[in-house]
Amino acid sequence: MDTEALLAEIRAAVLDGEPSLVKSLTEKALEAGLPALTIVSEGLTEGIRRVGEEFQKGAYFLPDLVRGAQSMEIGLEVLQPLLAGAGEERPTHARIVLGTVHGDLHSIGKNIVAAMLKASGFAVDDLGVNVPVEVFVDKVRDTEAAFLGLSALLTTTVHQQEAVIKALEAAGLRSKVKVLLGGAPIDQDWADRVGADGFAPDAARAVEVARELAGIR
Repeated sequence: MDTEALLAEIRAAVLDGEPSLVKSLTEKALEAGLPALTIVSEGLTEGIRRVGEEFQKGAYFLPDLVRGAQSMEIGLEVLQPLLAGAGEERPTHARIVLGTVHGDLHSIGKNIVAAMLKASGFAVDDLGVNVPVEVFVDKVRDTEAAFLGLSALLTTTVHQQEAVIKALEAAGLRSKVKVLLGGAPIDQDWADRVGADGFAPDAARAVEVARELAGIR
């Protein structure tokens, strides 16, 4: 099998959400002599990009996103030791701090966004759920992250997103970080009102918005 055919099979396996097949195909691609970074960029990452496209078209649903992200992660697990052992680092687009705001314990949507951002080449610091305002601010300061993603699934917690933005302003960090908002009650109007840089209604769009703001085509 030629190298392009192998990469095409990896893309298809990610698209179909088949972790075990992605693992075996990734190992096969390495045995065939493909560079690890080529497998990442032309196989795994391209596969997850197509998953996002299918979701936005309405052809895929939440479980498809989850399976695609899981498949991508399995492939990366195979490649990571080789990348590190060769002194070859997988290129990252930017660092993003991510979390669900204080008072909110919802994690599923945030976890999918985190997985898809990682799969798409972003360095992700996931702070988890019920994250206090000051923890977001401290993490942005400590990591010098380019992006901050704030998730809120409850109408009673959406104002925590605004509180974080105001705290960033008070700390002199607001101009240094792009703030992205997400969650069921969130829309573009709310994002505009609180001065966020972007809003995404779902995980696939979150990746697109992050890429757009990072200047990645």
